[in-house]
Amino acid sequence: MKKQTITTAFFTLLCLYGCDSQPNAESPPQTQDNQAIIDEIADTLVVNFEVLENRGDGKCLPDIEQSCYRAAITLTSPKAITTKDWSIYFSSVDKLNRSLPGEFNIEHVNGDLNRISPSESFTSFTAGESKTVEFIVNGLNLTEARMMPNYYVVSDTTQAKTIASTRPYDDKETGLEIRPYATDLDWESDFVRAPGDNTQLADSAYIYDKNQDISDDKSNVDVGIIPSPSSVSRKNIDGSLDISKGLRIASNEFGSDSIKYALSNLESLGFALNDNADSVAVAIKRVDDNQLPKGSYTLDITPKNILIESADKSGAAYAITSISRLADLNTRTLPFVTVEDSPRFQFRGMHVDVSRNFHSKAFILKLMDQMANYKMNKLHLHLGDDEGWRLEIQDLPELTGLGSRRCHDLQENECLLPQLGSGADPDPIRDGFYTKADYLEILRAATERHIQVLPSFDMPGHSRAAVKAMEARYHYYMQKEQPEKATEFLLSDFDDTTEYSSIQHYNDNTINVCLPSSYEFIGKVIDEIKALHDQAGHPLTRYHIGADETAGAWVDSPECKALFDDPQLALNDAHDLAGYFIEKIASLLHKKGIEPAGWSDGMSNPRIRYMPPVVQTNLWETLYSGGHKTAHSQANRGWQAVLSTPDALYFDFPHETHPKEAGYNWGSRHTNTRKIFEFMPGNLPAHAEFWQNNVDADYQLDDRDSMLQPGKGFIGIQGHLWSETIRSDNQAQYQIFPRLLALAERAWHKPEWEVPYNYQGELYSKETNHFTESMRQQRDSEWQNFANTLGHKEFLKLDKNDVFYRIPTVGAKIIDKKLQANLIFPGLPIEYRTQGGQWQPYNGPVEVSQNIEIRARSADKSRAGRSEFVTFQ
Repeated sequence: MKKQTITTAFFTLLCLYGCDSQPNAESPPQTQDNQAIIDEIADTLVVNFEVLENRGDGKCLPDIEQSCYRAAITLTSPKAITTKDWSIYFSSVDKLNRSLPGEFNIEHVNGDLNRISPSESFTSFTAGESKTVEFIVNGLNLTEARMMPNYYVVSDTTQAKTIASTRPYDDKETGLEIRPYATDLDWESDFVRAPGDNTQLADSAYIYDKNQDISDDKSNVDVGIIPSPSSVSRKNIDGSLDISKGLRIASNEFGSDSIKYALSNLESLGFALNDNADSVAVAIKRVDDNQLPKGSYTLDITPKNILIESADKSGAAYAITSISRLADLNTRTLPFVTVEDSPRFQFRGMHVDVSRNFHSKAFILKLMDQMANYKMNKLHLHLGDDEGWRLEIQDLPELTGLGSRRCHDLQENECLLPQLGSGADPDPIRDGFYTKADYLEILRAATERHIQVLPSFDMPGHSRAAVKAMEARYHYYMQKEQPEKATEFLLSDFDDTTEYSSIQHYNDNTINVCLPSSYEFIGKVIDEIKALHDQAGHPLTRYHIGADETAGAWVDSPECKALFDDPQLALNDAHDLAGYFIEKIASLLHKKGIEPAGWSDGMSNPRIRYMPPVVQTNLWETLYSGGHKTAHSQANRGWQAVLSTPDALYFDFPHETHPKEAGYNWGSRHTNTRKIFEFMPGNLPAHAEFWQNNVDADYQLDDRDSMLQPGKGFIGIQGHLWSETIRSDNQAQYQIFPRLLALAERAWHKPEWEVPYNYQGELYSKETNHFTESMRQQRDSEWQNFANTLGHKEFLKLDKNDVFYRIPTVGAKIIDKKLQANLIFPGLPIEYRTQGGQWQPYNGPVEVSQNIEIRARSADKSRAGRSEFVTFQ
């Protein structure tokens, strides 16, 4: 490494350990004139990104036999630019295949970062002139979310500055992110899709047809509890219980800590807790029944009082939570009912990625509030990946000092490269980390809510933030002539000449699994996290190592070649090293009393005989690609198998098929709340009878050669939010809610309409009929109750708790000159207007004579949803 780089790294690390200032690796001597030019370009240049054509038919170009899209970035300068001494950096999550000849060159830097610079043929910008850069990109671009923001401009002698026209902002009425640089995708002209792609645009007419079987029916809303209990029965008593004067805990055999959060949520909804004589008495009784699943309870609401019985603390809390779900915020009453309830699964999880884009402690605390409100009990916190390390670790300040920040520093002495549209400078919204105090607060809040936190730093792939941080540490201690400390936690073999590209286009994101120092690092991190859990009184009993998507690393690492020569290890090639790594980390964790967990593709690599007795695997293969086979195989190992099925459980996928809906779409173009409600965790291949694949084509699943063994199955299900396209806390909530409520429904309640699993194996397709018509009718009837409970009762509670849930798009058509509208969740307000007119409430079919714009509002009417246009014909 060059002396200047080493020296800069040295001063950078000094500052991590404590100093007032440090040199800027990307700040060579600059002149005021040069910086003024860059500032002016950043402030005035108008950038426009446009998808010119999507080609999903394998005919991208004569020499490119794959899906691709042709894109253009148009640069318009209101002022003349005569210098060539500038470059623009931008993110493209899809790999650039080539740029087309012109006045600019485009080159890949690393990950998703790319650089545009003037070519030899560049002349200049005259005032008001536009210039276009065209290029070919692998894959398809079907949503605006893939058009990353925050381009920035820099020269060799200046500071970088984000281009103002590429900064996203939130719409004042909807709160949704606006990308001013992104040209609208046109469904008809921009998409040439693969043969057999039946996906339809979810416009107002499409949604109207989809909602036809949903009616506004409040008949069961008063007794609706989400998630549905095992049984709820009305008492033969007129009226309802008035709780407007509050509730008082007359007795509690579990102690106040067990129900502390559940009671605070009742208060947040406006129900007082007091000792007044006219408040409703609540008695909580412990019952001795070891046969009841953890979390079980009974709830009896009578005209005189409320009685709760449970065998454990979580059950008592869940009973209070059910009171919150039953409560009507308008009438401030409870129905007279008896509820008997037990959870289907003991693992009811939600995964949140805070590494790709950081999400605040306040967001995590709010998310756990809602998880508790809907009886979810596992938070899988993804704290480390290529784009960021998000937890302070004792004695390793580099991890957060460098690894949590992104900025324009191509040598990465002060920060990581910008990625995912993070821009030129560290942003406290997208870049940040949890201090030890923050993490302790999260853990203690989780304990109060009966939630277990499962931390994860993805390894050995997806580890670039840690790799670069430990390289910086190495250079710091080498400069101080302390080679033992320099190599103590090193994750890189500097003599490794392997060339690879990860799934996110990195060439340096994988921990070298052959270095003893890699295991020292992981052991150190685990020990520090375990100490934090112990301090919080929230024991670390399970840790998720990731282990997925490891690229072709290590092939030419001398350290690894030495392992291949060791006959005792029986390693044949670099592929075997993935399993070797998992086996070693699983053993390390087991010795510390911690159970290992990982993603199913990585967990297929270790040899079972070298794994501990308790192992969790997250099953994330899509069903339509045969993912049930991996799921059954790993469950048959006796491992604790958790369903992470992308078809229904990835909340970073769009709610509906529309370019304005955020998220990736490799596994599903549309995953709305109803689809999650339809999920049958007990019979994965049976979904082929009523679901389609990611291009809405029918598929067939053969389970006759990959059956579950009798007595084997899944311990639960987990929803997921990956944050590549999710830059703010509100965006994260928009993707999670209301889908989390359907996730909770399926995690807690086993429906009678689920197709029983056949341990002899079956073939499933649209032509088979294991999912009978009576099952379909029962499912759709229960969905009707669920949807109305959300629309008429639950959304108002989410509003009270300041949750930024997705307001559904309105289905609408103009039929016989009358505007007809519906919603997937009846009960929310709808409003419409003519072009340029005022919004007015929609209360039923109304005669119109021109095109109409229509949208829904939140239950408390404080916020509008995304609008759609309805064409008058």
